[in-house]
Amino acid sequence: MDKQMNSVWHHKPGDRLYHPRRISRYGLRRVLGVSALFSVGYGNVGSSIYYALGIIALVALGATPIVLGIAGIIYIFNALTYAEGTAMLPEAGGSASFARHGFNDTIGFIAGWALMLSYIATVAISAYTIPPYLAYFWPILKEPAIGTTVSIGIIGFLMLVNIFGVRESSRLNTFFILIDIAALITLIILGIVLILGPNPTALFQNMFGEGNWPSTQNLIYGVAIAALCFTGVETVSQLAQETRQPEKRIPQAYILMIVVVLILFAGISIVALSAMTPQELTNDWARDPVAGIANSISLAIIPEKLAAGITTEPALIIVLTWLFGGIHTLLPILVASLAATILLTATNAGVMGISRLAFNMSSHRQLPIGLSRIHHRFRTPHVAIIIFCLAALLLLIPDFFNPLFFEDLGAIYVFGSLFAFALAHAAILALRIRKPELHRPFRLRGNLRIRGRELPITAILGLIATLAVWLVVMVTQPYSRWAGITWMILGLIIYFEYRRTQHLPLTHIKETSAPRDEQNQLGKESETGQ
Repeated sequence: MDKQMNSVWHHKPGDRLYHPRRISRYGLRRVLGVSALFSVGYGNVGSSIYYALGIIALVALGATPIVLGIAGIIYIFNALTYAEGTAMLPEAGGSASFARHGFNDTIGFIAGWALMLSYIATVAISAYTIPPYLAYFWPILKEPAIGTTVSIGIIGFLMLVNIFGVRESSRLNTFFILIDIAALITLIILGIVLILGPNPTALFQNMFGEGNWPSTQNLIYGVAIAALCFTGVETVSQLAQETRQPEKRIPQAYILMIVVVLILFAGISIVALSAMTPQELTNDWARDPVAGIANSISLAIIPEKLAAGITTEPALIIVLTWLFGGIHTLLPILVASLAATILLTATNAGVMGISRLAFNMSSHRQLPIGLSRIHHRFRTPHVAIIIFCLAALLLLIPDFFNPLFFEDLGAIYVFGSLFAFALAHAAILALRIRKPELHRPFRLRGNLRIRGRELPITAILGLIATLAVWLVVMVTQPYSRWAGITWMILGLIIYFEYRRTQHLPLTHIKETSAPRDEQNQLGKESETGQ
């Protein structure tokens, strides 16, 4: 049975993005190290800065750096919880796997289904923000209807790419990540030197000036929306079965992500509000905020004046004018090209993340096995890819008639991700109580001892924070509330009906393999594709 189920994963598209040929006929090969895990996780987290900053500013205005800082603390709690859980249970599934082990199959399904919603929203948001960056080359893409149509086309294209199973190299992915980090660091340094340095009061005015500070409700909701910036936690955990020494490598990758992400996001948000007012950011650069930063820095680099201000030597002025002129010209091009590339990678990673999660849940009989059905020729889970890509397409349709669509789309993501994060924290606490004998390679100090059980303070604080922010979204955002509730009800109907037709209990089953007839079908498909 294990060989049959593992053969289903032979040459799946998610494996091709991160490392080609690492799937053997008999199972997942453990080949990934810290750099590969970091590049995969950062590919999702880092890409979010290219769109989340604009969504946050729509709500939090001048408090954007502050709410990002608060969300960053919650992100630390989340990352540490996932580091413990994934090192302890090195299997795909993330919060769905934690909840299944910590509670039961039903809670595990709820966590996984909420996570699917966040994956779908990630695909939609990432694709939605690619056209505004490409508008630097083709200004017509700034038109809302045209840009949304192109976004729909991007998702459709990636759906076909993933069905056909085009291979990509993890080394190329790592290369783009390193270029992205270098570009963001460059923007931060240039912004501090050219914008914040000459006018240090601009940041204070843009944050606390009249009309720039949000209401208390928006401030709290801004923290919820800021969760958009921290979407890579689950992605790393999905690769646990393909990681060398996961008990060591995965926590190391999470800690590296924490350091890099918090530094970059703090710097970018500070430079953004030094370069422009919250109103300028939300009105002109909401969908492409990093392009707005690059534009402001580019305007600050007036080659002749800047060079003349540094020196009076004619020869040196010529050299500096040439140097600053090159930066002035190339910076917007670099940001536009890199942002589109990283966002396209994030969109594709979301599509593949869904297929991995669907396979994990169906293998544990939480979803119909058809969702992990493998195409006989292309060897890809085409059913899951098509269904969830169509769901992402449907999320983009309201943009044609809803002026608040961008904010609503972010709220849908927050609904799914925060709910999944809260269940992940709760599951880790439950595992500490119910299964203290489990080997925990990554275990933080500073635990709270209750009735002989050591509970991690970070998981307790993470549970309280994520659940509180999720409740704020539920109360204050009707679009997110009803869309999220509808999604969860639909999932529970599918789950209950599937369990009923398979004559399975709702909470626990002794074996997590597929039924015999479904096993045979999967085996036939596998043999057909050899």
